Amino acid sequence: MIRTLIVEDDALIAEAHAQYLARVPGFVVAGVVESGAKAWEFLKNNETDLVLLDFYLPDMTGVDVCRGIRARGHLVDIIAITSARDAHIVRSVVAYGVIHYLLKPFTFASFKAKLESYREFRDHLPHAGRDAAQQDVDRALGALRGGLTIPPPKGLSESTLTTVVDALRTHSGAGISASELADELGMARVTTRRYLEHLVEQNVAERTPRYGTQGRPEMIYSWRPRK
Repeated sequence: MIRTLIVEDDALIAEAHAQYLARVPGFVVAGVVESGAKAWEFLKNNETDLVLLDFYLPDMTGVDVCRGIRARGHLVDIIAITSARDAHIVRSVVAYGVIHYLLKPFTFASFKAKLESYREFRDHLPHAGRDAAQQDVDRALGALRGGLTIPPPKGLSESTLTTVVDALRTHSGAGISASELADELGMARVTTRRYLEHLVEQNVAERTPRYGTQGRPEMIYSWRPRK
C-alpha cells in the first residue's frame, strides 16, 4: 500500500481528499495534518511514500514545505493539490521534485487519474537493490506523463483533452460511449466524440461496438492499457 500524508488546513477539504483516496486501490491515508511544520514532524516520525500537499497553509507556502522536506533529507514523493496557478510557483515546485500538479477545483476522475499514473510509475521501477534498465525508466516516466503529451486536434483545447483523458481512464474497465461521457463532463456530444476519436487515432484509446436491441451499434471507448 502507498502510505499517503494529506497536508490541508481546511478540515472539510482534507476529509474529502481522504475519502477520495480510499476509493483508489493501492493507497492508504497515513495521516492528515494542517500545517507545514506538522508535515515535517510527521515525516520525521512516520514512514510515508506520498504527500498530497496544499500550497496555502497557515504557517508557510507549499514551496516552503517542499524546500523543508528536501532539506531534511526526505525523498518522499509529492503531489501538489492547490489553486495556485502562478507559473513561477509551478516551476519552483517541479525543481523540488513535485511529480504531479492538480488544480482546485477538480473532479474525482482527475484525482484518480493522477494517483493511478503515480502508482503505475512506482510499479514500473525495480525494487530496491535492483538496477533499472532503460525500458524500466522509460515506462515509469511514461506512466507519470500519462499520455497527456498528446497534442490536441486543431481547434480543440489541451485542457479539455486532459479532462477527457482523465475521465476516460476511470472507465478503462467497461468503457464508455461518447454520449455518456459528454453527459458526465457537461460537454457537447459531437465535441466529446472528436476528442475520443483523436485519442483512438493516437493509439492510446480504443473503440468497440456495443450492440443494442435495434439500430446501429453504439461505439464504446476505453483507455488502451500499456503493454
